[in-house]
Amino acid sequence: MELKDKNILLGVTGGIAAYKAPGICSLLSKQGANVKVIMTEAAQKFVSKLTFQTMSRNLVYTDMFEEYPQDAEVAHIQLAKWADIFVIAPASANSIAKFANGIGDNLLSATFLAARSKIMIVPAMNTFMLNNPATKENMQKLRNRGIEVLGTHFDLLACNDVGSGKMLEPEEIVEEIDSLLREKDLAGKNVLVTAGPTIEAIDPVRYLTNHSSGKMGYALAEEAQKRGANVTLISGPTSLSRPKVSKFISVISSLDMYQAVTEHFITADIVVKAAAPADYRPKEYHPQKIKKETGDEFRIELERNPDILKLVAAKKQDQIMVGFAAESENELANAMAKLTGKNLDMIIVNNIKAENAGFQSDTNVVTTIDKHKNMERIGEMPKTQLAKVIWDKIKRTFL
Repeated sequence: MELKDKNILLGVTGGIAAYKAPGICSLLSKQGANVKVIMTEAAQKFVSKLTFQTMSRNLVYTDMFEEYPQDAEVAHIQLAKWADIFVIAPASANSIAKFANGIGDNLLSATFLAARSKIMIVPAMNTFMLNNPATKENMQKLRNRGIEVLGTHFDLLACNDVGSGKMLEPEEIVEEIDSLLREKDLAGKNVLVTAGPTIEAIDPVRYLTNHSSGKMGYALAEEAQKRGANVTLISGPTSLSRPKVSKFISVISSLDMYQAVTEHFITADIVVKAAAPADYRPKEYHPQKIKKETGDEFRIELERNPDILKLVAAKKQDQIMVGFAAESENELANAMAKLTGKNLDMIIVNNIKAENAGFQSDTNVVTTIDKHKNMERIGEMPKTQLAKVIWDKIKRTFL
């Protein structure tokens, strides 16, 4: 995330979902953001000012006419100027109606009218209130003005109704804030990312696979999406949550992945092949479970899978092709051979035996080599941060 030193103004309105707002404040503060909070009178019925003051380490604003220790400017003007982004979470139906219709009768709604930053509305209310034509019309008005209005979850609500209206979780909201604040330097680019392992079935019970977790590919896809790209992520089986991308395609085998990549390659501007598809598959699939033999040996005859990256890169026109190489020895020499042998523009190599690197780790240590033989070693860092570094390098080198 890139929230360090960002000025985030958090507005909290009245509703049971207000109990989640301190979690948003805490997560933002942990990311290094500067957080100031405005609470409506109704919000104070659910959560105390002291809670937000403790979480944000800043004064909490509640009253339009209270004198706050600040510059000569009145509170709602000063706060509107200060913010890089104004987030209202939860946003009640009543406050959304005020925002949509230009009513500034309390500190929060007056600050909204004076805002000049990006604005994000996070609704939370009863499902019938959410689906009321007036509320739907008000939210659409705000969207038409360029304001980000997030969705809600479908769940059992506090009022015991079941339906839409549950506020997104703090982690989801912070991700959306991070995304909205990102520079959209990949806007207009179609990006194709592959991630994860593939599974090659032996019989209905057994299969061949590898240790790839998909973490690096998912991080690259999410980072590109946040930076404005239209991202298609083709993923083998992983235990990761589905990331927010333009298009997500789930595949099982290497042949499945090859077909999906071939289908979507032609419209891509940039292809990042971070998956680890199996090199071989069983020559024969057994439709029934293979029973244990009496002997000590069991043999499976294998055949080669298509080399997806090599076959696709051979057809490239103007696409930028980026590959990954997971090596256990002679990683630079092996990566260089793949770079030239597979017609790549860049390759990213790591030694899977290195500490805090490799498939299952949340961190990685890599070396990038571009087609001009420029080489850069990138020290240990979280894969989410490494994704940013890699996209920065792709943009600097090729775009």
